[in-house]
Amino acid sequence: MKKAVILLSGGLDSATCLAIAKAQGFACHALSFIYGQRHDYELVAAKRIAQELGASEHRIVNLDSGQFGASALTDTSIDVPDYAESTSIPVTYVPARNTIFLANGLGFAEAIGAYDIFIGANAIDYSHYPDCRPAFIDAFQTLANLATKAGVEGKHFTIQAPLLHLTKAHIIQTGMGLGVDYSVTVSCYQLNDKGEACGRCDSCAFRAKGFAEAKIADPTHYQ
Repeated sequence: MKKAVILLSGGLDSATCLAIAKAQGFACHALSFIYGQRHDYELVAAKRIAQELGASEHRIVNLDSGQFGASALTDTSIDVPDYAESTSIPVTYVPARNTIFLANGLGFAEAIGAYDIFIGANAIDYSHYPDCRPAFIDAFQTLANLATKAGVEGKHFTIQAPLLHLTKAHIIQTGMGLGVDYSVTVSCYQLNDKGEACGRCDSCAFRAKGFAEAKIADPTHYQ
């Protein structure tokens, strides 16, 4: 059975990625990160998702990139804004987050002999983050094969982004068909102490829109 590393945030997209990788026959090695985010509910969710979807293992890496600040997700002095239609990059962007996550995923993958790395990046229903674009995924795959011993020796790494061109509704429909329990996933940027979603941030807005368009009842617990 081929191995794959799955970047697992505990959210809707990454849970769907894990289910897709599992359905494709990969032995799934899930990788989550503590990066200074506002809450740890997503890590609790990631643990449960990894267990329910049958990951071969689940590791949590402490990066603490939150010490750099400059994002509403890692700096509590910056308010998380309500969703608004815009093409600008919002303050919830975390500097170089997917680059950092993929770099760690690449190191883990090379160490265990996995040559597929799954990431739930999406370039349709998203907040215009630059590290969710197809060009970024392609560039990182090129880097992975240039910068590693395995790559130089001819073992090709593939960055799998199966959700890249899907709407949130299509992602949800795909996951439902693969048995994903979305009630255990966490998308909100600013959950309250009870773990209830705000219903106002970008992530909540795209999630709610996805369930509505998929004509599937939204299992999210909102404030």
